[in-house]
This record gives sequence, structure tokens and C-alpha cells, in this order.
Amino acid sequence: FGATGSLGAVVGLSLVRELGPVLTALLVTGRAGSAMAAEIASMVTTGQIDGLRMMSVDPIDFVVAPKALAMLFALPMLAALFVVFGFFGGYVVGVELLGLDGGMYLSSLEGSIDFQDDVAQSLVKSLVFAALVGIIATYRGFHAEPTSAGVSAATTSTVVVASLAILLFDYVITALWSV
Repeated sequence: FGATGSLGAVVGLSLVRELGPVLTALLVTGRAGSAMAAEIASMVTTGQIDGLRMMSVDPIDFVVAPKALAMLFALPMLAALFVVFGFFGGYVVGVELLGLDGGMYLSSLEGSIDFQDDVAQSLVKSLVFAALVGIIATYRGFHAEPTSAGVSAATTSTVVVASLAILLFDYVITALWSV
């Protein structure tokens, strides 16, 4: 269509605004969120949570809070890595495969991304998604039925509920950001 000059803008805006935070959050939900829920649910099943309570150790402070806080730090960094590698992939495809001038790609990319509108929105989304995944995974794991089927149900429900929450909150944040 002759739109190769705007390839950097398309890649940049789609990665920074939507694909970076959303896809990273969905991938982290499937991998780390399910693992968090399974680990906490296994601790509930084997009585480790009750053991912590018996020793007067708050399981929320000792088990849940570190996992949720780690998610708040890790997911935005992973989203930033996703975006950087996406920029590089777009550059390789545009310059090497399509024959686009590298300077044109980079200037289009740089000119299209605004820090306050795009990068700040991406960071806010990443932090909200991290909080959602951390809260949902730890809640589902902590309130799992103390059986092996309960561990499985907590893991599955974590992925489903967190994925839907990510998509819903993405829509809400995007709609409210432009108001």
C-alpha cells in the first residue's frame, strides 16, 4: 500500500499502547500467576499455612505479600523488554526484509510515540495488570480447597479470571485515558 514509511509508527504505537502490556500480562498470568496460585494452594493443602498461623506468623505477610509485590516489580520490566524486542523485530523486518531505510523507520518510531500519552499509559497498564495478577493468583491459591483437585481448580481459575480481568481493565484504562 506504500505505507512502509509509517512502519515505525505502527509498530511503535501498537507495541507501546496495547501489545506490550497486554500480551506480557497474559503470558505472565499463564506462567507465573498459575505457579503462584499452585504454590500457595499446595501450602494450603499440606497444612503449611496453618503451621504458619500456629507459629504466630501471618501467612499474608510471609507468603502472599512478597509474591504480589514481586509481580508489581517484574511485570512492568518484562513489558518494557517485550516492547524493546518488538522494536528491534520491527526494525529487522522493515529494514532487512522490506528494504526500508533504517533512519526512516527510527524517525517514524521516535516521532509517533509521546511519553505522556503512550509510555505513561503503558506503565500504568503494566502496574494495574501486575496488581491484578498478583491479587487474583494469591487469593485463588490462598482460598483453594485443600485437595489436589482444589490446587488444580485454583490454578485454572487464576489463569481464566486474571486473563479476563486483564482484557477488561485494558479496555477501561484505554477508554478513560483518552477522556
